[in-house]
Amino acid sequence: MREKFFKSGEHWVWFNAGAIAISIIMVVSLIALIAIRGLSHFWPANVHVYQTQLDNGTQQLSMGELYDEEVPKGADPAVEKQILLKVGNRDLYGLDFRWLKARNITDVSMREDVMVIERREWGNFYGFVENVRFDGKNYSVNDETFYEKFQMAIDRANELHDTVKDLEKGDIGSINYQLEQLRLDRRRLELENEATDEALADIAQREQALKDEFEVLQAEMFAIYDKANRDSVDVVTIDGKPLTIKASNIVMALQPNQMSWIEKVGHYFIKVAEFIFDEPREANTEGGVFPAIFGTVMMVILMSIMVTPFGVVAAVYLHEYAKQGFLTRTIRIAVNNLAGVPSIVYGVFGLGFFVYFLGGSIDELFYPEAKPAPTFGTSGLLWASITLALLTLPVVIVSTEEGLSRIPKSIREGSLALGATKVETLWRTVLPMASPAMMTGLILAIARAAGEVAPLMLVGVVKLAPTLPLDGNAPFIHLERKFMHLGFHIYDVGFQSPNVEAARPLVYATAFLLVLVIILLNITAIKIRNRLREKYKSLEH
Repeated sequence: MREKFFKSGEHWVWFNAGAIAISIIMVVSLIALIAIRGLSHFWPANVHVYQTQLDNGTQQLSMGELYDEEVPKGADPAVEKQILLKVGNRDLYGLDFRWLKARNITDVSMREDVMVIERREWGNFYGFVENVRFDGKNYSVNDETFYEKFQMAIDRANELHDTVKDLEKGDIGSINYQLEQLRLDRRRLELENEATDEALADIAQREQALKDEFEVLQAEMFAIYDKANRDSVDVVTIDGKPLTIKASNIVMALQPNQMSWIEKVGHYFIKVAEFIFDEPREANTEGGVFPAIFGTVMMVILMSIMVTPFGVVAAVYLHEYAKQGFLTRTIRIAVNNLAGVPSIVYGVFGLGFFVYFLGGSIDELFYPEAKPAPTFGTSGLLWASITLALLTLPVVIVSTEEGLSRIPKSIREGSLALGATKVETLWRTVLPMASPAMMTGLILAIARAAGEVAPLMLVGVVKLAPTLPLDGNAPFIHLERKFMHLGFHIYDVGFQSPNVEAARPLVYATAFLLVLVIILLNITAIKIRNRLREKYKSLEH
């Protein structure tokens, strides 16, 4: 019986099924681990007060969120267990976290009036609010309208902050961009010996008009700053340290120990939305990752637009036109070997050829007025997309060739017999039938390109990009600009952050978001491939 089982080869079927099942379980478990550790960061945890007795006999009060627990390997948990407490108040304590020995904890309690204030600088504040200054009036915590005025001060400060940000990125940013263009126009006229008095006077007149407009907007912005800094709140820590926080420095305030489960769920989704749609702050350890999402998606789209036609043309030439001989076989071997080249090598090539050589030549020919500042002769979105297109090109070529080889020869011969030319046969019959294979190659290219980091560090990605590659200034899409990327953001936050413990949850959250972005891009491509496959399935039989 056993010999018959092994001779039939059925054991290999079970072996493969088991291996696939184990792989699926491992992948799902990994994604679940990343999701739990990342998304739990946004939940408003309760704040506890810990009373500890130090080894010298002194009493100490600590307050914060329970962040982690640790027991040294082989140690007695009752003696060596430690808890990591997120105490915040970095401007007062120097660190966001504090280790407490479990054996020194004499009491753990919760106070309902604990206030958690999320700040734009210095991280969270944990403590108690005593007084709020709103519209020049002081309101004590004992006043009936205290919390109403406190929330009004925060709401107004956030509105003013958004107004200032819109001014800086909108009108003021546009003026600065136009002033830079006028400076380049003047320099261009000087290089071409066309700097006539009339031309220079026209540029000077337009510059003065923009500067006048800028001064008006700047005065408006300073007035907003003064108004935003007028309100403040007086707070105190658990150990009695007083502090005054400007309302303009507050993102939001909450009392988690008083919040119901429904209120916590609402706050959770607000924080998740902030993470997705806001910009990063505090050295990327707080705020959102929208610029990184935007940069990742835009780079992948540009890469796809570039790699698909070149990969398809190369595959069509190798399979349909090239004479099948030693040279063609050598080219195929080279293409297959290119798929195994380390990605950092592509980054070095992209930096040397695309950025320095090609970009420098473009600057010499088309942007001499901007020198010595480079325009395309520096890392940017365009060169990053081309580098990744080159990196993923072998995948598209191989997949397309395999698709072309699966199309029966009779279909080509039938098309030619009906009077179609070879080009018409390829364009109207062969390529549409091979399109599912092309999409398969594109799916693999997207999956690899979206997660690559090493080459991007050389050809365009940065820690923080002040402006997106897409804005309201002509030509609207700025391919020469540097950009943010989710993969590099994970590396930067996880390994280059000045506050590793605070950044750790964001590493998991960003990693989970990157996986979701890749899945969504792949699902879109798979849907297109399946539709094409269903459309041309009947032609294959």
